[in-house]
Amino acid sequence: MDDAIWDLPVRGSLPDAPDPALVAGLSRISSATACAKLHAQGIRRTFIEGPRPIAPGQKLAGRVRTLQFMPQREDIASGLGQEYVERHTALWHVLEDIRPGDVLVVQAYGSAYTGCFGDMLVRYFKRRGGAGIVVDGRIRDLPRVSGLGVPIWCTGATPHYASQAELFPWAYDVPVAVGGSLALPGDLCVADDDGAVVVPLRRAASVLEAAADHEQWELFSRARIEEGATLSDYYPLTPETRAEFERWRDVKESQ
Repeated sequence: MDDAIWDLPVRGSLPDAPDPALVAGLSRISSATACAKLHAQGIRRTFIEGPRPIAPGQKLAGRVRTLQFMPQREDIASGLGQEYVERHTALWHVLEDIRPGDVLVVQAYGSAYTGCFGDMLVRYFKRRGGAGIVVDGRIRDLPRVSGLGVPIWCTGATPHYASQAELFPWAYDVPVAVGGSLALPGDLCVADDDGAVVVPLRRAASVLEAAADHEQWELFSRARIEEGATLSDYYPLTPETRAEFERWRDVKESQ
């Protein structure tokens, strides 16, 4: 490093793509279930607080790619050149490297003034096959972006372009802090109307296994409660109602 100047963009490393069956399995579970099962394993800060879906009913599961915004410092990077500067930044670079099924998770500090993506960038992300975007910050061109059908979780809209305010696209495929959660390149992300959750890659298989049992007994308990059963007996299951559930499950699986 000479004269405190960094070569930008900074690029980290990216693990191999996950097993498609793992991603498909996660796409069938809710963010609430993923979050709860990770919590049971001692992984407690997985919910990305702040970003909300731009449209109801969105669902997402895929490999995490990361983009990190950092505070501007004018001797290194500023947004004065608008898109002509931005196209040489981590923002353009990560979009050029998006692969089918990737989820772009963006650290933007909840900034109300940084429009991390707009119509053209989201349009290009879609053409690259990206599965969706989770950004701890805002987007612009909201009506046109909404019409593209790309699942997006963000904190709202702004008229600003990405480097118009206090931040600058600095690095990609590096660890990021997003909404109080740590996201690593190659992690998995599950998101729906309840919000977005980071699933560590090494925990994904165990989350799926636990989720399958959880969703089965919830189906059983839901039916019993609809029939008039007592909530405390069936949610969560007691040892006695757990045994009843297992008999019910065995019958279902034998049919």
